[in-house]
Amino acid sequence: MILKVYTSLLLLFLVSSVWARSVRQVYDDLDPDHWSHYTSECPQECFCPPSFPNALYCDNKGLKEIPPIPARIWYLYLQNNQIETLSEKPFVNATHLRWINLNKNKITNSGIESGVLSKLKRLLYLFLEDNELEEVPAPLPVGLEQLRLAKNKISKIPEGVFSHLENLTMLDLHQNSLLDSALQSDTFQGLNNLMQLNIAKNSLKNMPLSIPANTLQLFLDNNSIEVIPENYFSAIPKVTFLRLNYNKLSDDGIPPNGFNVSSILDLQLSHNQLTKIPPINAHLEHLHLDHNKIKSVNGTQICPVSIALEEDYGYYGNIPRLRYLRLDGNEIQPPIPLDIMICFRLLQAVII
Repeated sequence: MILKVYTSLLLLFLVSSVWARSVRQVYDDLDPDHWSHYTSECPQECFCPPSFPNALYCDNKGLKEIPPIPARIWYLYLQNNQIETLSEKPFVNATHLRWINLNKNKITNSGIESGVLSKLKRLLYLFLEDNELEEVPAPLPVGLEQLRLAKNKISKIPEGVFSHLENLTMLDLHQNSLLDSALQSDTFQGLNNLMQLNIAKNSLKNMPLSIPANTLQLFLDNNSIEVIPENYFSAIPKVTFLRLNYNKLSDDGIPPNGFNVSSILDLQLSHNQLTKIPPINAHLEHLHLDHNKIKSVNGTQICPVSIALEEDYGYYGNIPRLRYLRLDGNEIQPPIPLDIMICFRLLQAVII
């Protein structure tokens, strides 16, 4: 199980290396005699590096409109401009686009021409962070692998907008204006390969409904969540990294075994209202509980296995795997209780 989790994470975090190999292949295939041709096709507002003929750099140019995109372009950089609209005209020849960065512009939903995004059939990465969007744009290219919509004003997710995005592995909606009512039971339907979902810095009071079953990383920091429903994580059995920092969780809002989940390796509950450490699973490796209201720690009580049994099994038994424990910002007085060290023999860092 753990091997499968790490394999999936490796696919998610090493995407950039895959693209790097593709870029190097482009370098190898490039005929220097064609460089002048590539330069002549380059829009005058932009930069076309001869050594990277499939990329077009139009970032930080004060652009209000997107210039015509040459047919050869795979990677399009348009961030940090004043662009307000996305129309079909600049993309007529750009049928090979894989990557578009439109972060930090002034794009609104009304400024996106109907169907312009879905016609980019080969697009894999779409960055629209820090714009003026009020809802998730639709329709979207069916082949997308990453969709980044952070730092907008999104309060609405149109019905079925994600239903055909079977290849999407990352969806970033953090720092928007999402309420619980925006996340229905079928909102994420169709995201069968999603691995990372970021809904931090919104206005949620409840845990979101129907998270895709293959999700590995779930980020819900900086909301107003008070309660974890019973058996909530049984529906997402592969979740490995869970962030719930800066919420309103109290002891009463967590079921007796709410976080006793074998798949979770990194659990972050900082800046909540907990007065005690909730039960954890022996597989957990990182636990963040700083800046709560915890007054004392009893290693025997929080140990996920019996200390007596642990001593019988020795190092090769099912001993807890906790390596990092953060408890600063509470009301706990040092020293670290001895039974903490007896239970969690693999601990490498304790902050108290």
